[in-house]
Amino acid sequence: MARSCFCSAFILAALLPILAIVAGNLAVEAREARSTLQRRNGDRSGASADAPARLQFKGRRPGEFKILQVADMHYADGRSTGCLDVFPNQTASCSDLNTTAFIHRVIRDEHPDLVVFTGDNIYGFDATDAAKSLDMAFGPAVTLKLPWAAVLGNHDQESTLSREGVMRHIVGMPYTLSRLNPDNTDIDGFGNYNLEVFGAEGSSLANKSVLNLYFLDSGDYSTVPSIPGYGWIKASQQLWFKQTSSRLQKEYMSKPNGQKEAAPGLAYFHIPLPEYSSFDPSNFTGVKRDPISSASINSGFFTTMVDARDVKAVFTGHDHLNDFCGNLTAIHLCYAGGFGYHAYGLAGWSRRARVVSAYLEKNTANGEWGGVRSIKTWKRLDDQYLSTIDSQVLWSKGTNGRRRRSRH
Repeated sequence: MARSCFCSAFILAALLPILAIVAGNLAVEAREARSTLQRRNGDRSGASADAPARLQFKGRRPGEFKILQVADMHYADGRSTGCLDVFPNQTASCSDLNTTAFIHRVIRDEHPDLVVFTGDNIYGFDATDAAKSLDMAFGPAVTLKLPWAAVLGNHDQESTLSREGVMRHIVGMPYTLSRLNPDNTDIDGFGNYNLEVFGAEGSSLANKSVLNLYFLDSGDYSTVPSIPGYGWIKASQQLWFKQTSSRLQKEYMSKPNGQKEAAPGLAYFHIPLPEYSSFDPSNFTGVKRDPISSASINSGFFTTMVDARDVKAVFTGHDHLNDFCGNLTAIHLCYAGGFGYHAYGLAGWSRRARVVSAYLEKNTANGEWGGVRSIKTWKRLDDQYLSTIDSQVLWSKGTNGRRRRSRH
């Protein structure tokens, strides 16, 4: 990208967060007090009271449900936290607030129905107060009263809150649908949960989940001395996933209005699976600039998803300079690309976000909305034009995951 465009984006980005920061900071103390009280009152594993009762295909796009993925914000202390890997003449004016500005820009342009934050939301080593950093990092979604969900990365717990403490704080924030863990389930990690997206209002599927979202804690680092490197999705989490997937499929295909095949599912977590190494430029869409930093062992979660037969795509972060999607055994494995300005990147290579949209089929005879017809994705760049790149179809009903592309 030309340097002039990148600088223009910074000028624009510097102006956008002012109102949001002011509004967010006014509410920080109140949110912290409420979150502290909620943590003292016990295990708050359900969604925030401010969040919608449920997700549904409705509103300005009744036949579409749009998800914005934000990966690797690496938020720290706001205005005082500098940027990494930008041009030297941009260093003085660049901070965490550029990350906040980018979130506002892309939300304003895309109008997502749900924002998903896929870990390393804060960079613990540089965050002097984890609770305040979390409030600032998720502030745009809260300020705009958008439903949002989050999982943990490998850096979130390195400040003043434990891994469990970080997830408990997230669960206590306004408008979040995040959950600590499934009720009455002995499970590894923190932030394993699922969300259901119900069919269009007024349709025969209004009370059935037509799109299922799975969120998992992929861990931070190995706790087994003989196994180096990053964490992985454990057997207890895979068992919960299999049971949840089986239940959702049974409900979708049962009366009333029983469907012939399972509703599609999407999975979100931080650390990529070893199977992300299966691709080269001939069979993925996007860019691979980083090595695949998966766990050093394969825990088998990809095979578990293949066996479940409902997950159509997986979305991770962790490797900031990778933003590709590749199709393996009818499941797309996708990176979002690095979002945050306090995260490592590459000067002149725009920070980016991934958007995923699911579209309902429509009965041509009676005009009623049905189940999900297709799922598409594209990326938005934090450049002068908020450019849209790499639009592609991830799944279409009846194609069994065969590779297709579409222009957005």
